[in-house]
Amino acid sequence: MLQRIIAPGAASPRGPYSHAVRAGDFIYVSGQGPLDPATNQFKLGDVGSETRQTLENIRRILQACGADLQDVVKCSVFLTDVKDFAAMNQVYSEFFGDIRPARTTVQATLPGLGTKVEIDCIAYKPTR
Repeated sequence: MLQRIIAPGAASPRGPYSHAVRAGDFIYVSGQGPLDPATNQFKLGDVGSETRQTLENIRRILQACGADLQDVVKCSVFLTDVKDFAAMNQVYSEFFGDIRPARTTVQATLPGLGTKVEIDCIAYKPTR
């Protein structure tokens, strides 16, 4: 059974997609960027501040699914400039620490006007 999730208190999706989809015990979180949930506008800044906002958005969505960051098994990180890797990685480490999900990081052109980072993830949280 699939459950499509729009998380209360999260910025509205900017397209025809759900914040997340639960498929059994797995939660697939759509790519998130530095959207401010209070204004539904991009909160642009340096890659560190954008990464922080993006991961806070992901945490909010996971919590709406009954999960949290410790349940994340895989992240994909998209950067507009691979030179921002170290700064992104520093903030990413603050959120994930010893959890250390599998991860892919690539340089990409992002659809958010001027955003530097987008992250999606897969979490595993048994529904029991």
